[in-house]
Amino acid sequence: MSPARVLVTGATGYVGGRLVPKLLEAGFVVRVLVRNPHKLVDVPWRHDVEVVEGDLSNTDAVTAACVDVDTLYYLVHSMGAGGRFEDLESAGARTVADAASTAGVSRIIYLGGLHPGEGKLSEHLRSRVAVGKVFLSSPVPTIAFQAGVVIGSGSASFEMIRHLTDVLPYMPAPKWVRNKIQPIAVRDVLHYLVEAAKLDGEVNRTFDIGGPDILRYGQMMNGYALEAGLKQRPIASLPVLTPWLASQWVNLVTPIPRSLAVPIIASLQYDCVMTEHDIDDYIPAPEGGLTPYRTAVRLALARMQKGDVETSWQDSSVFGAPSDPLPSDPLWSGHVVYTDLKERETTATPADLWDVIEGIGGDNGWYSFPLAWAARGWMDKLVGGVGLRRGRRHATRLQTGDALDFWRVELLDRGARLRLRAEMRVPGRAWLELSVEETPSGSRYHQRAVFFPQGLGGRLYWFAILPFHGVIFNGMANRISIEAERRTATAEREPLVTAGR
Repeated sequence: MSPARVLVTGATGYVGGRLVPKLLEAGFVVRVLVRNPHKLVDVPWRHDVEVVEGDLSNTDAVTAACVDVDTLYYLVHSMGAGGRFEDLESAGARTVADAASTAGVSRIIYLGGLHPGEGKLSEHLRSRVAVGKVFLSSPVPTIAFQAGVVIGSGSASFEMIRHLTDVLPYMPAPKWVRNKIQPIAVRDVLHYLVEAAKLDGEVNRTFDIGGPDILRYGQMMNGYALEAGLKQRPIASLPVLTPWLASQWVNLVTPIPRSLAVPIIASLQYDCVMTEHDIDDYIPAPEGGLTPYRTAVRLALARMQKGDVETSWQDSSVFGAPSDPLPSDPLWSGHVVYTDLKERETTATPADLWDVIEGIGGDNGWYSFPLAWAARGWMDKLVGGVGLRRGRRHATRLQTGDALDFWRVELLDRGARLRLRAEMRVPGRAWLELSVEETPSGSRYHQRAVFFPQGLGGRLYWFAILPFHGVIFNGMANRISIEAERRTATAEREPLVTAGR
């Protein structure tokens, strides 16, 4: 028999990006449906899967992607889409359900969230439930997992816990810190997702999945503190902190943007624990048992320390941020465009200059006027943007599609050119391009900022910040060149020091 073929939607997201290699290891033939295939250029499994370009709103594209597919994974969520996410998720689910039925898909596997069985739900949880019902009422047998808070390096829930605990020695918190939650390690979520594709028969139902611990949210924060070597944080439950106010607070003190913090926090108003354990009758627990919460935190911290964060919440597209690539220069004719060009001749080797460029941002900084960059990041956070603290996934290496503070890696020609697309809130579209050219005496550094203004506001914005560009962009070009020259000089001295010994 030929291996079963699976289709994964959401393969560029946090869970989907980790599920694909697990499915390949299990022997499945994998097809992924993505809006932007270019985001997969640098992932290790890119050439082991079939990539289909398409949007979940396009019925023809989804139906074509479902042809010859045995199992379809639906791992798409639109939480960051403001008030529209419920409509977007329901419409996407209906399109996929219809396409899967038309194409003869044998099973749909959906990942939703744990929720109370009765009472009013947040918009986020209500939407997850509604999507599950769309699939369960379709002609295609569906397994709808309802998972607790997912804990793993790079998950939004883990990052929120981590930053709140790291930053605040004393925790004024909403009353939901006393609510009970059943977290689950991302490795256990992946175990259930993979094994669900192997089940026999037409199973059509929901399954609660969670880890072995039932904790209050405050206990989760202090469990993290212990694993991170921090003192436990005193926590005060304040009834005046509404979910909306709490999300503003999370937006300011963590990298999680307000658009993502609002639905997450709204869903924490309830006790979210397993009400049934029927999954044990269908899929055995992983070898060694389910992962305890503190073990999951320890594993996540270890991956972060090694720079081995496979996927992150940062990988998800920012709703409302520009997603179109930089137009080629000939298309600029007839359009208003502003540019800022800087070049520097340097004695640094091209390799050393590139290493500085690829390591830019995050904890490494932007090599110019840190206060101005920080202020721009805070301004972006205040208006609901991603801000500067989103950082980067790996300290020294980037890949296409990576988030980099308030930029997104749009193009990466390693050793030659890096293009970043702005995802901060600006009245227009902006890019920053850094490139290296080899010269007889070393290398040449090119730096180009490009801005397409939107309306009068965009034009006024560009001229308002123009004085700062002279400081920021000049300083950036100078210091990047100096740092690259320092690295080259250090490398040239090391052989002499070794020989002298």
